[in-house]
Amino acid sequence: MPRFLMLCVLMVAAASCRHGGDEGDDTGAGPPPVVGARIAQATRHPFVETVDAIGTVAARPWGLAALSAPATARVARIDVSVGERVHAGETLAELDRAPFFAAARSAQAAVTTAQANFDRATRLADQGIAPRKDAETAAADLAQTQAALATAQRNVDLSTLRAPIAGVVTRVNAVLGQSVDPGQPVVEVADPTALDIVLALSPALAARVHSGDSVSLVAGASAGGEALGKGLVQSVAVTLDSATRSVGVRARLEHPARALRIGETVFGRIDAAVHADAVSVPIQALVPEGEGYRVYVVDSSGVAHARDVDVGARTESDAEILKGVAAGERVVTYGAYGVADSAKIVPVKP
Repeated sequence: MPRFLMLCVLMVAAASCRHGGDEGDDTGAGPPPVVGARIAQATRHPFVETVDAIGTVAARPWGLAALSAPATARVARIDVSVGERVHAGETLAELDRAPFFAAARSAQAAVTTAQANFDRATRLADQGIAPRKDAETAAADLAQTQAALATAQRNVDLSTLRAPIAGVVTRVNAVLGQSVDPGQPVVEVADPTALDIVLALSPALAARVHSGDSVSLVAGASAGGEALGKGLVQSVAVTLDSATRSVGVRARLEHPARALRIGETVFGRIDAAVHADAVSVPIQALVPEGEGYRVYVVDSSGVAHARDVDVGARTESDAEILKGVAAGERVVTYGAYGVADSAKIVPVKP
């Protein structure tokens, strides 16, 4: 047989042997994989549903006073600075009073003229010389000028800005000699003993919070900050903040661990609800599956079985299981993402 032909026959024979061997390998499945993972037991206990939010310290509505000019005027004097403590009635700033005195004198002259016109119109009407309508018109003019005089006299008083409450100056928006407009805050005073924490929540989360809920507060923007104490939710806003697209939740801390500062950032964890008879597992046991979750339940032989679950409320450490796992069953926690169905689990210590 030619050498080339013999080589071809040997190659075909070898291929046939390999093929036969592959078929033999498929006759039996290999042993299940062995995976090292942590295991925990599903427990039944009251489950506290929490809502986390970040907010700021703010004065209560009745503990904040913003003083502004009654009319456009120039700032003649500023008597306080930010951070200064003031008493109720203490002078904070003074506007140029000359224009206000001039307006009051003009208003007084207008009242004098209107009073004379009214007296004359009434006398002529009583004598039948002039129609009664003229007297009624003069009376309306007199009332109008008297109201203008009262406003002018009040503006004279308001040209000196006095603290309506005792507290601390939190803002001075004016500069000496600067012109300020009515409605423009010149000085703000806040009562440091009347402070709340205003937390910002999405509308969906705000719907789960109610007045009277307990809230734990810490300084800063995370749960690991300095503990400030526990408080209560006072109110949940019914409107949406157009700037932040969030709902304001006002909480009150009656006995803070330290003095609060207006404007400082605070992290709050609200106990929104308590589910008295809930089954929960560690949060690490949840494995995303499509739009839901599954867990791996470990049987008495140490074999993991994938099981779809309905998840309820969650915290940073635990998840409430509404359906799919019973209390007392063991589930894979740390390492669940590397587990396959029917895998043999070797428990790993934390």
